[in-house]
Amino acid sequence: MTEARVQEYWRWAETNWVNPDIRSQDAEFITVGIDVGSVSSQAVVMADGEMYAYGNMRTGSDSPNSAVNALNFALENTDLSLDRVNYCIGTGYGRVNVPMAQRSITEITCHARGAHFIYGNTVRTVLDVGGQDIKVMRCDGNGKVVSFLMNDKCAAGTGRGMEVIADLLSVPIGEVGDRSFDIEHEVPPVSSVCVVYAKSEATALLRKGLSINEVLAAYCAAMAERILSLLKRVGVEPDFAITGGMAKNRGVIDRLKKKIGLEPLKPKWDTQLAGAAGAAIIGYAHCRNEKGRVEHRG
Repeated sequence: MTEARVQEYWRWAETNWVNPDIRSQDAEFITVGIDVGSVSSQAVVMADGEMYAYGNMRTGSDSPNSAVNALNFALENTDLSLDRVNYCIGTGYGRVNVPMAQRSITEITCHARGAHFIYGNTVRTVLDVGGQDIKVMRCDGNGKVVSFLMNDKCAAGTGRGMEVIADLLSVPIGEVGDRSFDIEHEVPPVSSVCVVYAKSEATALLRKGLSINEVLAAYCAAMAERILSLLKRVGVEPDFAITGGMAKNRGVIDRLKKKIGLEPLKPKWDTQLAGAAGAAIIGYAHCRNEKGRVEHRG
């Protein structure tokens, strides 16, 4: 008799993709960006600065293996091998432990550059809600960061906090946003988005008779408030972009939109790819610059 598998409500779908319109063998430069975050890891493979393949998966128990697994996942349906890669950059929390990377760059720099790739070069404000932190970046027309602000090292108001609440309430993480609006009227936000206290408060609200959807609404509203407080300190310009997994949660983002009075730009790619995409683009610029220097010396 086999034991029934416990459903993991926090688990989101891991994805990979290959561009059918690009022949990698025709590319001059193949560059890779690998973003090893606290919750998820992404690998983006670019052919001459164009998206060729990507992999987006859960971060494992250590950074080196997470980097390798993400890249293997991205290359799963391609004929590319690692020795064909001209340059690889690591970013994210585990950036210094990406074994195949020639260089590591902070996620601040890479997310801003990646946001320009995903949303276009009009982006001036980038909000990144990651697994363990929230970052707000102001950038110029080239995707270069001119200022930024980051919350403290706490899961409050981040992707991991939302995963914990989804698990507590037995609601699949992909349904949280929609279900938080399946209510008769808005409810007050929970008083804290600290994961420990929010779990206790969510349980107390259920005991008081609130529905699961109302508790989700209260938590999403509190997360929107926390993000808003950070945005206000940096300032938000109209061409506003959101990166990270939280960009897919309308329970938080739609409530945030009402508070700031701005409609975020529409992404061209998965918002979780921003860091890795930015790293791959920076790698491509490096290859072109190196080529130019060699030709100049020649």
